[in-house]
Amino acid sequence: MSTQSVDALLDEHAELEQRLADAGVLSDQAQARKLGRRYAELGPVVRCARELAQVRDDRDAARELAAEDRAFAAEADALDTRIVELETELTELLRPRDPHDGDDVLMEVKSGEGGEESALFAGDLVRMYSRYAESRGWKVEVLGATPSDLGGYKDITLSLRSKDPVDGVWAALKFEGGVHRVQRVPVTESQGRIHTSAAGVLVFPDADDTPDVEIHDADIRVDVYRASGHGGQSVNTTDSAVRITHLPTGIVVTCQNERSQLQNKARAMDVLRVRLQAKAEAEAAEAASEQRRSQVRTVDRSERIRTYNYPENRISDHRVGFKAYNLSAVLDGHLVDVLAALTAAERAEAMAGEQEQE
Repeated sequence: MSTQSVDALLDEHAELEQRLADAGVLSDQAQARKLGRRYAELGPVVRCARELAQVRDDRDAARELAAEDRAFAAEADALDTRIVELETELTELLRPRDPHDGDDVLMEVKSGEGGEESALFAGDLVRMYSRYAESRGWKVEVLGATPSDLGGYKDITLSLRSKDPVDGVWAALKFEGGVHRVQRVPVTESQGRIHTSAAGVLVFPDADDTPDVEIHDADIRVDVYRASGHGGQSVNTTDSAVRITHLPTGIVVTCQNERSQLQNKARAMDVLRVRLQAKAEAEAAEAASEQRRSQVRTVDRSERIRTYNYPENRISDHRVGFKAYNLSAVLDGHLVDVLAALTAAERAEAMAGEQEQE
């Protein structure tokens, strides 16, 4: 643990506190949110560092008093134990973290092979993530969707945002990208046979300070259409929904949640920038292959990451060997255990990487 690095973070925290009290900064909502998020991220480090300094002072005082009164020796020993605990906590807080951990998230869920059953499973995944988001106090917004005839989704794009700047959505859901497989008897199956189908999940950090990605008008095609609900039911009487296709990459984004075509186009462009930024970061990570050793997150989002087995009420995450027999609870949004296992695997790998570098 570097005293210099801790002091630098304490200085940064104090500077941010002053800037956030500046009316000029507060008038710029994007900048204020960015600074507020960083201020909140540094809060635990500042609290731990200050407590550690205070406990060390108290321990030194107790050692001096113990020379005259042995009763203070026990207090000094207890404070020594607390110092070790705080040093361990501070070391953990100072570990390098994913720079996107504090970001909100854009999530796309797409049906795969399996027809209507796959679309229904995609709907189950959307409900699972929505329920989990509700339990965390996050805001979930549907930006665009193509419903299926039986109430599932052929594809859907969600925005998940946290009200608490330190409660990053990306930190929790960044592991969810990949192919999710389901084994169950479809509602369309008359013989009661178990089928296997799948749905794909894409997760992108939706940062307030995402670098501007240059998008040329000649590189996009904009289509407008009438927004609709499940089964083709019209929910809008004007062609306000927008679909933008980025021709060089083939990326397609849609937005139909806003009231006007201009608002939907603006939001769709925001989503496209996030997608292009994520693509650029993925390509950079792939080029630096030595930095891509994680078994938890891979650039190849097509890998099968998890199986939901209904007959056995079992969920299995194939990346970290996690297995539990509470599938019904997980699909109801109780994702804490599986996400904790993935986070622990990421932390263990980071620590192993640090030890190799030493």
